[in-house]
Amino acid sequence: MAEQKATNVTWHEHTVTKDERFQLAGHKGVVVWFTGLSACGKSTIANALDNKLHQMGKHSFVLDGDNIRLGLNKNLKFSPEDRTENIRRIGEVAKLFASSGTIAITAFISPYKADRDAVRALFAPGEFIEVLVDASVETCEARDPKGLYKKARAGEIPNFTGISAPYEAPDKAELVLDANTKGIEELTNEVFAYLESKGVLKA
Repeated sequence: MAEQKATNVTWHEHTVTKDERFQLAGHKGVVVWFTGLSACGKSTIANALDNKLHQMGKHSFVLDGDNIRLGLNKNLKFSPEDRTENIRRIGEVAKLFASSGTIAITAFISPYKADRDAVRALFAPGEFIEVLVDASVETCEARDPKGLYKKARAGEIPNFTGISAPYEAPDKAELVLDANTKGIEELTNEVFAYLESKGVLKA
């Protein structure tokens, strides 16, 4: 939990309520939090889901790990402390998106369970949907579109999750996707079906 350093600040309630924003959007605002190793398919599935929702007229937006580190979190590296702050910040941003009536889709390795649980605590029950994209290191390394695993094995990238830094898989994820054996379309449809089954796509 980050320390509140600024003083003389007070939370201001909005005149427009969250439920009123959901009614206008025509569906609930939630965060779909994809977690998993580098190259497991998080970003690809997140963008496929975003496209599917967009085609249906739903308000959605992808918050991608690399994109965020190129802007909002450009001052953070990959130490455990910086990883924690990275996830804390994006959790707060995702909360704002969800409160606006947007289906916020995040694609972050987010390797530490405590960090993901801290983000979950920001949300009402049912508004944080943790999705583990479950792929082995071997599967991810075989894909490795950026060549990161090769560099990590050569010692060129320190603190690389799955090689020289730990990954703590969730034990109570709302959804676990088998990315070792299934394709992107099938996995995307599984997430979409989950959202439908939980009534997310209705106000």
